[in-house]
Amino acid sequence: MGRKSTRANKTVYQLSREAADLTREKAGELMGFVSDDRIEKIEGQRSLPHPEEVLAMSECYRDARLCNYFCSHECPIGQVYVPEVELKSLSQITLETVNAINSLEKRKDRLIEIAVDGKIDREEQADFDDIKKELDDISGAVQMLRMWIDHQEKNSD
Repeated sequence: MGRKSTRANKTVYQLSREAADLTREKAGELMGFVSDDRIEKIEGQRSLPHPEEVLAMSECYRDARLCNYFCSHECPIGQVYVPEVELKSLSQITLETVNAINSLEKRKDRLIEIAVDGKIDREEQADFDDIKKELDDISGAVQMLRMWIDHQEKNSD
């Protein structure tokens, strides 16, 4: 059996593995293609994980948050396009989603006014930016719900 880490600044990958009560050796054995040495390099931040390794860790550790973390923090494309999503309760996600939809509902007529001519004028830009933020809030709520569902499915066994 492996020994417990006493490292102070543990990565999200190490914290997730330890929360699953797995040693590096056992995790590597369960994943098959990710060795315990490779896990140690990833956890020690001596090497960035590959997307397929993060997927395998997410499945093995039953932690849906790892994929979002990887995309929002380590993938150059994801850092631009994927917001970090926090795992929340279903009731909190639902309330945030409904709030975002209601907020956008109040602004839909303005969005139509802005979009009708196919361009955004200087005087329309501020309103359009506000509407875009509301759309981003809805998108974030959808991502939270997807992560919540994935987390439930991985931990229902």
